[in-house]
Amino acid sequence: MAETKKTATKTVKKAAPAKKTATKAAAVATPKLNDATYATGKRKDSVARVYLMPGKGNITVNGKSSNEYFRRAVLQMIIAQPFEVTKRESAYDIVAMVEGGGLSGQAGAVKHGISKALEKIEPELRAALKSAGFLTRDSRVVERKHYGYRKARRSTQFSKR
Repeated sequence: MAETKKTATKTVKKAAPAKKTATKAAAVATPKLNDATYATGKRKDSVARVYLMPGKGNITVNGKSSNEYFRRAVLQMIIAQPFEVTKRESAYDIVAMVEGGGLSGQAGAVKHGISKALEKIEPELRAALKSAGFLTRDSRVVERKHYGYRKARRSTQFSKR
């Protein structure tokens, strides 16, 4: 409904505010995952479900492009390592769903998942990926806190007197 506002010299008509539609702009179109190669990658507390399919080199992580999700250049470099080793930079598209842990662990989990998926789709790449150490699950995790200590190994301060 339009409102009318009168001033001393002229009449000004105000237009009704436009309705805001609840449409969310899709950042990245999700491809069909039915014909994709699936692999799971793990690092620290992070688990990545990785789908690899022939494409142009687009990497999508949790519905965002990898550059948006992993903003640090080091993390982007970690994700790209399997493609650099195998010389397949723009051969495959990747859709990854990651949960748990922090960004560094998530990047490592995506790298592990990409490496396993590349090995599944092209078994001749196994030697290159294995020699680079990308197929081995990095089993290092945070040590649990122990009873009587402040943290896993940190004890209380010793007082002589």
